[in-house]
Amino acid sequence: MFKYSFDNKRYHTLNYFFKNRFNSKVFKVSLNAGFSCPNKKNGNGCIFCSKGSGDFGGDKEKDLVTQFNEVKDKISKKWPNSKYIAYFQANSNTYAPLEELKEKYETVINLPNVVGLAIATRSDCLEDDVLDYLAELNKKTFLMVELGLQSMHDKTLKLINRGHDLKNFEEAVNKLQERNIFVTIHIINGLPGENKQDMIETVKYLNSLNINSLKIHMLSVLKDTPLERYYEQNKFPILSKEEYIDIVCEQLQYLNKDIVIGRITGDPDPLKLVTPSWLVKKFCVLNDIDKEMKELDIYQGDKINK
Repeated sequence: MFKYSFDNKRYHTLNYFFKNRFNSKVFKVSLNAGFSCPNKKNGNGCIFCSKGSGDFGGDKEKDLVTQFNEVKDKISKKWPNSKYIAYFQANSNTYAPLEELKEKYETVINLPNVVGLAIATRSDCLEDDVLDYLAELNKKTFLMVELGLQSMHDKTLKLINRGHDLKNFEEAVNKLQERNIFVTIHIINGLPGENKQDMIETVKYLNSLNINSLKIHMLSVLKDTPLERYYEQNKFPILSKEEYIDIVCEQLQYLNKDIVIGRITGDPDPLKLVTPSWLVKKFCVLNDIDKEMKELDIYQGDKINK
């Protein structure tokens, strides 16, 4: 059995990480604090974005405590002794004045059985005063900061209208690491113009930064997004399920074993999805990744130093 898994996975699971750290089942509770995104204000946002990252976040019309309790109450019926990470997921959750950030984070930090915060944001939304506050927060609770990168290739970042370059991203990661903050990175496989080697290079690059955790997504073409229009005009190739699994299985081998895999496939809203249709069967994808790794007898980290 792989060292960093309780359930026969061959990669470092988030479930293992949480249980090992907190000695308990831990769930992330997605919240929508009503933040915006600078990339939307500067243009149309990332071409794949529908209404902002975190389509499955809470209802922003409700206060944060209500959002949290609605999810927590459902979970506690099945796992009564569980603990929680309050997950600020929707949009860019450091894109606001510092006092507003403090008010919203500290609204949930002391709720019963909350053991930490996860804050999803962008590398261009981390001013020095915010970083210093996050360092203080990190001393009070377990803090995870999630940054979207999507690809290490600047040509791709420009194509998808990411709004920042690789240099800006790397500077943000370094600043977070200087403050001993747990860093999770998001990437997307199957972006227009990228081949398998491009995607492998992104993972190799992230491995060299000594990040703490990685979330791997498959590109979703969603309705009413710039990406949908771009796809209709260009018909760029969409990865098949088999191609995606092959790429993920190789990517995992280039990651240090102590990097936590927070996600290994996308999870789009079926009502909004244009393509690929296979992505809606999330557990089939997860099971097929497990099956492929077992058949090939491979594990996370196998290709490190090779």
